[in-house]
Amino acid sequence: MKVKVAVIQDAPVLFNLKESLEKVRSFLQEASVQKPDLVVFPEAFLPGYPRGLSFGTKVGSRSEEGRELWLTYSNNSIAVPSEACDMLGSLANEYKTHLIMGVVEKGESGTLYCSVLYFNSEGKLIGKHRKLKPTGTERVIWGEGDGSDLTTYQTPFGKIGGLICWENYMPLARTHIYQSGVDIYIAPTADQRESWQATMKHIACEGRCFVIGCNQYVTKDQYSEYLQQELDADREVLCRGGSVIVDPFGNEVVAPLWDQPGVLHAELDMDLVTKGKMDFDVVGHYARTDVFELIKKR
Repeated sequence: MKVKVAVIQDAPVLFNLKESLEKVRSFLQEASVQKPDLVVFPEAFLPGYPRGLSFGTKVGSRSEEGRELWLTYSNNSIAVPSEACDMLGSLANEYKTHLIMGVVEKGESGTLYCSVLYFNSEGKLIGKHRKLKPTGTERVIWGEGDGSDLTTYQTPFGKIGGLICWENYMPLARTHIYQSGVDIYIAPTADQRESWQATMKHIACEGRCFVIGCNQYVTKDQYSEYLQQELDADREVLCRGGSVIVDPFGNEVVAPLWDQPGVLHAELDMDLVTKGKMDFDVVGHYARTDVFELIKKR
């Protein structure tokens, strides 16, 4: 089976959900020329990854200005279910594609989570995953997922699933995704380092799966003038991108895209997933379950 995928490397209209949803529509329209079966967006694409911002926090104190920014961020985040969530489903149905969207999710009590939403080509929300461990100062603005949604989702072209950004450095979380039978591993991120590329290749080889790494391309001028005051004065490009597609043997299907927005297109030969299991299956004949056991508590 051959699967067409599209990976979006760009930025939303930062902290503006309504305008960002329209931008999602334009990206899907652009990608639809290739008729992809699967379209992947970056981590926290809606309403944006707040790179460089402190939200007025210091150890032991928070500022009123930071709370105002938090209010804006929260008001433009996505509840599940919600009208915005329904719109994403409608777009997936309209363009007849499976849609993977990184969002900031507003939880039932008001806590925000870094989440990924999975829609099928009929527009149904088939799954959601909340990031298990926000990294560094992300912990100021995002709560921790409880792990109950750590799984994969069946599609006509195989099982899809994955982890968000530095969750991918959690070996036990990766192993659970492998145990769930992943064929196409989704890794939305905000990591623009060269070393991230090694991680994507390692996961592909380890899991014998296709890996889709997806990041934003963001420049300082996409922030409001007020917020730019908090950013590095000498740095114009805040996130270089580096979106990439890797096959089950660690080969780049599409090389990393750097320093520009764009859409990565590829056709994945799913037979490579099966071929890769001949000599290495991390949760099969290479697992040594007589020695090791992974227990997922939730």
